Amino acid sequence: MLDAAREAVSFTSGRARANLDDDRQLVLALVKDVEIVGEAANAVDEATRAELPHIPWQGLPPEADRTWPCRIAAAGRRCGRRPAP
Repeated sequence: MLDAAREAVSFTSGRARANLDDDRQLVLALVKDVEIVGEAANAVDEATRAELPHIPWQGLPPEADRTWPCRIAAAGRRCGRRPAP
């Protein structure tokens, strides 16, 4: 989970929101890393969550691995699909 989060941060270093409109490869890389973080977060059991109260677990919905990529995808694009020409 931490590796994927760090990788996503490194991919966005020195970039702006507008880069998501022009760089499909960046979008896909970020979507994949967010999916990995979501899947890993969903696998964390309640006992471990209780041991790590500084992490906002309640902000991670059960469907995070499927919905977050749609939320971060570039505006005007359907999740996982290229915009119509």
